[in-house]
Amino acid sequence: MSTSRPGVGFAAADRFTADIAAAATNNSALKPGYVLVGDETFLYERCRKAVLKAFVPEDLRDFCLSELDLTEHSIFEILDRARTPSLMAPFQVVFVRNLKQLYTRGAKKDEFAEINRYFASPNPQALILFIADHLRIPADPRRMDMEDKNRFERLRETLGDHCGIVELARVEDSDAMRWVAATAQEQGTKMDPDAVRELVDALGSDMMLIASELEKLLLFSYGRGRITLGDVETMVLSAKQRSLYELTDAISAKDRPRALALLHGLLNSSEAGEEAAIGHLYMLARTFRQMLVILEKNVRDSRAIWQALWQGFRMPPFAADDLIRQARRYKSRRDLSRALRLIARADLELRSSPPDKRLVLERLIYDLASEPKPFTPAYISPQLTFEG
Repeated sequence: MSTSRPGVGFAAADRFTADIAAAATNNSALKPGYVLVGDETFLYERCRKAVLKAFVPEDLRDFCLSELDLTEHSIFEILDRARTPSLMAPFQVVFVRNLKQLYTRGAKKDEFAEINRYFASPNPQALILFIADHLRIPADPRRMDMEDKNRFERLRETLGDHCGIVELARVEDSDAMRWVAATAQEQGTKMDPDAVRELVDALGSDMMLIASELEKLLLFSYGRGRITLGDVETMVLSAKQRSLYELTDAISAKDRPRALALLHGLLNSSEAGEEAAIGHLYMLARTFRQMLVILEKNVRDSRAIWQALWQGFRMPPFAADDLIRQARRYKSRRDLSRALRLIARADLELRSSPPDKRLVLERLIYDLASEPKPFTPAYISPQLTFEG
């Protein structure tokens, strides 16, 4: 896919990739370490590919690339690896996953002292990249969760003096749309504006999904040089999402016959048939979690829903009013929690390779669209006595 630069949402990742490219070609200054902060996987992959392209030749990959996890290796082992020159490669790249392990259970004074010692005299032929994907940075950093703000501040205090901090924030809808249009254009394809908007809206600005679905659309439209709204509705998840919201509408209305008919329609229209069962369950669970948040935060109109649901966890705009109405059909948090438990149980059953996946889904939809049975305590006879 393209690496075009459509807007400010990509700015931090673009600056990082430019610095990496410059360091590889012009021997410009490179920090000995970087912290990639945020759970935006699409931008992380852009950064990772830039590093591999600049410093990890394919034929030397086994000798100059280390991918280590702090749940399996101590920071002492990892820094020792970075200090040790390779006899087979001129430069070392070390990716360090699960950085959150350094910030849990204790002060970790020895660990941070070792980090300070290493960066006081780093190996100039090594680059360490810490991955802090346990933090979530929204498109507007001012709306960052307080816990994530505190974690981010702790990262700056402990690693900010030694490492470059690269913020991989979620991408704004407008930036995602610019990226889609620019990427299609670079592939020699014009994408209609309403098609661009539908693609981004349907996938909730999830850049990994958007990139994947855009690649399919480019293949689908190959030779025509144009992607239309109809192409997006035919090929992308929006049509399936609309069917899914129709299904949850029938479930929340306790209309079992309609819910089962819609389930069969989903399965029959899916290319993978019942093999897509796990994907359908994932979308059901996500939708019921959205309804749970809507109910808990007492959301009553679509204007408030964007404040209640964070970016990356929102539904497409066309579904907002429908989902609010569906959520309000449930009397309490307990009813929605019951639905999530039923979905989790079905998920476990599907992953156990049942003989008939369709039957598992049918039973789930039947249970979800049924009124929960009232709890009746077991009757104990007043004449019943216990010995001893």
